[in-house]
Amino acid sequence: MEQDPVKRRLSGRFQVNMVWEGALVGLVGGAAVTLYRLSLSGAESLLRQILSFCSANPLLIAGWFAVLALVLMGVSRLMVWEPYTQGSGIPQVDVEVMGRIDMPWHRVLAAKFAEGTLCTFAGLSLGREGPAVQIGGMAGKAVSRGLHLGRGEERILVTCGASAGMATAFHAPLTGVMFALEEIHKSFSAPLVVSVMSSCVVADFFVSQVLGIKPVLTFHFASDLPHASYWLVLLMGIMMGALGALHNVGMFWTSDRFSRISKGAPYTRLVLPFALAGLIGFMAPDLLCGGDAIVAQLESGTMIPLVGLVALLVGKYLYTTICFGSGAPGGTLFPLVVMGALAGAIFGTVCVDSLGMSVGYITNFMMLGVAALFAGVVRSPVTAIVLVFELTGSFDALLSLSMVSIVSYVTANLLKVDPFYEHLVARLMGMSSEEAESVPGRGAYGKVLRTYVIEVGSFLVGKQIREVPWPARVLVVEVQRSGETMLATGGVRLQALDRILVLMDGTTEDDSDIIVRGLARGFLKSQEADSGERDG
Repeated sequence: MEQDPVKRRLSGRFQVNMVWEGALVGLVGGAAVTLYRLSLSGAESLLRQILSFCSANPLLIAGWFAVLALVLMGVSRLMVWEPYTQGSGIPQVDVEVMGRIDMPWHRVLAAKFAEGTLCTFAGLSLGREGPAVQIGGMAGKAVSRGLHLGRGEERILVTCGASAGMATAFHAPLTGVMFALEEIHKSFSAPLVVSVMSSCVVADFFVSQVLGIKPVLTFHFASDLPHASYWLVLLMGIMMGALGALHNVGMFWTSDRFSRISKGAPYTRLVLPFALAGLIGFMAPDLLCGGDAIVAQLESGTMIPLVGLVALLVGKYLYTTICFGSGAPGGTLFPLVVMGALAGAIFGTVCVDSLGMSVGYITNFMMLGVAALFAGVVRSPVTAIVLVFELTGSFDALLSLSMVSIVSYVTANLLKVDPFYEHLVARLMGMSSEEAESVPGRGAYGKVLRTYVIEVGSFLVGKQIREVPWPARVLVVEVQRSGETMLATGGVRLQALDRILVLMDGTTEDDSDIIVRGLARGFLKSQEADSGERDG
């Protein structure tokens, strides 16, 4: 029984299989997220028609608040029915890939789809990207279960589905690939990269056929910033890194406050965001939903006064923070992109007014703001760079994008504020030990395959496999060296840059992974491995 996943991984057809399996996930996940996007667009369009119709009649306004109360009840009931749909959905996919939870894909798909549509219809300031990632991930899980694959391949297909969801939501396939590798799976291997790329390409092709090839943002650089002005890029990176850290602090604080509301939750937690949705719908409708109305204003090229830009940024952040902090099912990535563009427009407007720069450069600063805020909040600078590159289609700003993203990333880290999704993952894992175990069908899996590269200076270099104090229930099954593959017999002597394929027991995978990764990377010595094995 234990040999089945090993034989499959050692098969010469494995990577070929991962290509078509990834493509199948891209088709299924892309179709699901495309339908989700269409549903959200229809809900938002209907919302704005209703608000326009009701705005002049106090009785109709009161009736709309009654409708919001009914929507609140429906969303809350769905959250109770499937608790793993609360919030963004990205942390849940992260923990699923770790093997710590086992989400029921059919319930999550149905609940998340309905919740997202209802929240958009209500006007909550939530993004579609987080739910798209979760929907895509569960589509990957559905494909894996349909093909009767093992847990190791299932985790790859969940990652493929998540990347397809991101690619479909942003209409940016490379962004989907980088987000999956940098944020979700946090590792690079040939089967993973090939399958993720196949998934994203197919998903993007599908959404292009249905929704067209236009990206979600269509900003174009008039010309690149002159190199003499790059000190502004560095300054902007510092400021956006600090703003990203502040964004996270506010989000975490608000989430903690809402989590203290236990009586009647989640119904009572959603009262404030739904009440605000009603008020904002008639007082500041541009702040509703993900932020498409604000993007339309920025894309139009009309100059928004500095005071107006600041008001939009502050209002969007506060409203998004309350909506997300309540645990409402929706993400923050698209509102984050909108806030990054607004912050960049503010910075650019100040530069134009105080330094006499060309007005055309405001667009440059807007896109730099998107990349910088993304890097400061999520701490995925490569994904931030690729995202803006795909949105603009311009190589000219690659240097400035890299600079501002790196500086923002470093600044946010120096301020010692947790990365956004890592903090949410930690909270979710703390919850799962108490709550998720009581939900039927959630638990660890059997055997898991992992790949490690032996780095220069590692304790493993020069050791025979039999000489290494591997953790209990861990078996090295394959060694890849300079393009050659050999079975991992006890007498094989390991070398630097060898790639080893390791079979682990799913119930002790996390502890085993820490030890093997430490041995391979050189920051764990044999005595420490022995101690860790005894402790385990």
